[in-house]
Amino acid sequence: MPSRDDQDFEDKRQQIIDGALQVFAQKGFEKATNKDIAIAANIGSPGLIYHYFKDKADLFRQVLEQRMPLLQLLSHNDEDMMGKPPREVLLVFGNAFLRALENPTSNALMRLVLSEAIRQPIVGELLNSIGPSRSIGFLTRYIERQIAAGTFKPLNPNAAARCFMGSLVAYALTRHVFHQPDAQELSPDMMVATAVEVFLQGIQFPAVESV
Repeated sequence: MPSRDDQDFEDKRQQIIDGALQVFAQKGFEKATNKDIAIAANIGSPGLIYHYFKDKADLFRQVLEQRMPLLQLLSHNDEDMMGKPPREVLLVFGNAFLRALENPTSNALMRLVLSEAIRQPIVGELLNSIGPSRSIGFLTRYIERQIAAGTFKPLNPNAAARCFMGSLVAYALTRHVFHQPDAQELSPDMMVATAVEVFLQGIQFPAVESV
């Protein structure tokens, strides 16, 4: 059990992370200031943030890692996921990815940061190191392992990982950015289940029926 001081420290960190999530979602990474974050987190001084985080980039990283379901999953269950069967892993991965975008605050955060990433390469690099690089990296390693085990066909694992992610990204764009009516009618659960089925039909060796 953590000591009272350790618990107080962690509670304050989480308070700042919650405040920062609101500010980053409203203003983006570049325009968010420590003063904004301190007000949203209800802490006395903007300088107090540096007692808990190295800099704004470190705080931004913690916001994404601790408030985005997919990154939480990869941070704590990476190796555990590697040993699970393909359908289970892909369903958990896909649902975690889309679940974040169903949350209005997380959705607003990602939209703002993605628009910044186009204009500010440093924001793009930071975002990539936290999210897309880790997500694609995990899928690529998992697919490599399944190929080695003889479960998946010997396709390029990097390309295969992007094929699966691409279907989820296309759904997210049509649902949350372009607001296409048919995408609104298609639930995230159905999209993930279908994407997993289509992907496995293409990459998985057919099961050999016993005579």
